[in-house]
Amino acid sequence: MTTEMTAQAARATPAPAPAAAAVAPDKLIVFDDVSKFYGEILGVNRVSLSITSGITSLVGPNGSGKTTLMNLMTGLLRPTRGTISVLGTKPSEPEQLFRKVGYCSQFDSFPRGATGREFISSYLSVHGYTRDEVNDLTDAALDRVSMTEAADRKVAGYSKGMRQRIRLAQSIAHNPRVLILDEPLNGLDPMARAEIIRLFRQLADAGLYLIISSHILHEVDMMSDGVILLHNGYVVAEGDVHGVREEIEEHPMQVLIRCDRPQFLAARLFEHESTVEARVHDDRQGLFVKTRRPDDFYLLLNRYVTENGLRVESVAPADDDLNAVYQYLISSDGGRVK
Repeated sequence: MTTEMTAQAARATPAPAPAAAAVAPDKLIVFDDVSKFYGEILGVNRVSLSITSGITSLVGPNGSGKTTLMNLMTGLLRPTRGTISVLGTKPSEPEQLFRKVGYCSQFDSFPRGATGREFISSYLSVHGYTRDEVNDLTDAALDRVSMTEAADRKVAGYSKGMRQRIRLAQSIAHNPRVLILDEPLNGLDPMARAEIIRLFRQLADAGLYLIISSHILHEVDMMSDGVILLHNGYVVAEGDVHGVREEIEEHPMQVLIRCDRPQFLAARLFEHESTVEARVHDDRQGLFVKTRRPDDFYLLLNRYVTENGLRVESVAPADDDLNAVYQYLISSDGGRVK
């Protein structure tokens, strides 16, 4: 069965609740006809969702409503209309909600001079844990993200991947059942991405609810149990991520790679038929790559980086191309989710 994804239909009819609606409310994250407006500006409109355990990815271009949905779940925003329940708890009940929810925002900022251990322990102390509890929970969180050896170093000296892991450690330190992660893979190199994705799957397999926003459909495909597509504040489709990938298989994806030898990498990638285009950035510190086969592309990239000792600073989507992908998905003749 397919659901046509057109902009007109999205505005006329709110997305139907999935079959998981039959599950007990205290085992679901539920949005019931939720809207959020910032004055006259639309954040999200008429959202009805029932989210189960596992990894659910919120996918859409900048401004589509992903962060608004996450902030509504955490109680950082209140809905203009409708109700929200997180495993039976309302976001208006902050103390109960904190015990259930961990939040890792996309902002890469830390207290000046703090070590990784202090970053986590200070967060727990503020929320009323005893000293012994703080120490035990901090040690467990550090071990879970493989940061024990670096725990007493200053965060300012961490790599991008290490900073991401220590932020993740803080969000899971109090053992929440729900983990909300806003663009957690943005800017990470391929090795760090793979490591973080493995950790997400481990957490999901342990029964956690992970809500993850992402721009990169290949990564969504790798790690997600379900996907929610957003466009201009509306849920335009939800379901199995593989249905989305099948529909956009012929639409090229563009990626910006920042690395030390972009010309060399461009030449190597262009040798493979999965690469549509590879051009060096104007500053000579990176390259744009277009590919119709992202699975093959990421495998190639990881291989070339490993075999040739390339230093990769980041791999990130190019927003213009991402917006084109979503225009394709919601066009009157295009995308379907199966």
